Amino acid sequence: MNFEETIIAPATGNQPSAIAVLRISGEKAFPITQKIFQPKGKKNVLESRSHQLIFGNIMNNDEIVDEVLVSIFKNPHSYTGEDTIEISCHGSSFIQNQILQLYLNHGARMAEPGEFTMRAFKNGKLDLSQAEAVADLIASDSKASHDIAMKQMRGGISSKMKDLREELIRFTALIELELDFTEEDVEFADRTKLLNLLQNVQAQISELIQSFDYGNALKNGVPVAIVGKPNAGKSTLLNTLLSEERAIVSPIAGTTRDTIEEVIHIDGIAFRLIDTAGIRDTTDEIEEIGVQRAKEKIKSAKILLYLFNSEEDTPQEVIDFVQSVHHQDLHIILLHNKSDITSNEKSQVFFEEIKTHLVPDYSTLILGISAKEQTNIPILKMELSDYVKSLKPEESVVITNARHLHALQQAQLALTQTKEAMEMGIPSDLFSQDLREAIKHLGSITGDIDVDRDILGTIFGSFCIGK
Repeated sequence: MNFEETIIAPATGNQPSAIAVLRISGEKAFPITQKIFQPKGKKNVLESRSHQLIFGNIMNNDEIVDEVLVSIFKNPHSYTGEDTIEISCHGSSFIQNQILQLYLNHGARMAEPGEFTMRAFKNGKLDLSQAEAVADLIASDSKASHDIAMKQMRGGISSKMKDLREELIRFTALIELELDFTEEDVEFADRTKLLNLLQNVQAQISELIQSFDYGNALKNGVPVAIVGKPNAGKSTLLNTLLSEERAIVSPIAGTTRDTIEEVIHIDGIAFRLIDTAGIRDTTDEIEEIGVQRAKEKIKSAKILLYLFNSEEDTPQEVIDFVQSVHHQDLHIILLHNKSDITSNEKSQVFFEEIKTHLVPDYSTLILGISAKEQTNIPILKMELSDYVKSLKPEESVVITNARHLHALQQAQLALTQTKEAMEMGIPSDLFSQDLREAIKHLGSITGDIDVDRDILGTIFGSFCIGK
């Protein structure tokens, strides 16, 4: 990207609409606009103050292309930090293309994906973590993901990283100073205080790392696998939770051969419901593929809804299944389905036997439901919401970005090596390198250190054109 050039791109979608917005940024933004824009009044683009609106016509020689509203943002008071124009025109794709072509003919070029935000980053309007939060905000599809992205865009992560780095930089400077006085054998940095600092910073980094599972789930939606034997009522439950007939329901066992995924929102949290094929031994080649896919979805799920029935299953079958799939990061909810046609006494005996033989951590809830009659479905929804909320860390800053997670893990490793070296009495000129590595990794999150060009290309290349 050549940041000396003036760029233009649609800031709104390509579909026909009442209004579209074109964004132009760079030193030629005002002069080009002055040439092709005819205001309906005394104001003109070059003489207007920043943050003013001017109504007029976009002209192609003597021909009116469209009546538009021109928004003026003078540097540095713009999104990119450069002179910026935003043109609100009618949403016809023909009109947009005509205006785009006029700017291209007068020396502008089409913006690359994410180039406006890249310029904002280069010009100090946003740091790197805030720039990434812009993309997350655009992609947010639930209140929870929106709230996290908004907090990060306002500098939640930036402030945290700045605090951690400043503490380490202060001590590293003292360590580096000692290296200039090696012959005098003096210590400017108190080793006890430095060890305490390392422990404190590591504790904070650990909390941030642990917050990733929660943050990533909110950002991308919490995967919920609905599993059980064929004809357990999985598809009926999916339809009930969605309040629509999404999956085919049939009394014939094995109707669902593949996974079906849909999203619901509960208390502002997105849940990705995954209806799977019934799990059983089968000689049907196609059904076996569905069973294998179901097992793969279980591995990637955060929550498992296992449906069973005391008329068709045994307690041992339920226990064996739970023990076979259980792992630390999987929350299992056992659902005794078809409770409307099962005696309460028999269900209670069934429940007690399961509870007796399962480790308490394996499941937090055994709930009797009727997916068909919607019995206890509100309780199930509450349980889903409450479980995700219980994952929220005490740390107010939540990590949602895999790049940030990797940087924090590398910083944690470097600090561990620093601490071990100090405890072994290794000279400061050796462990100071590990300290610098930790500072570098923390700085890479916000872009406070030079970030590899390929990394920047990957980050901003995922943005939409016009942002």
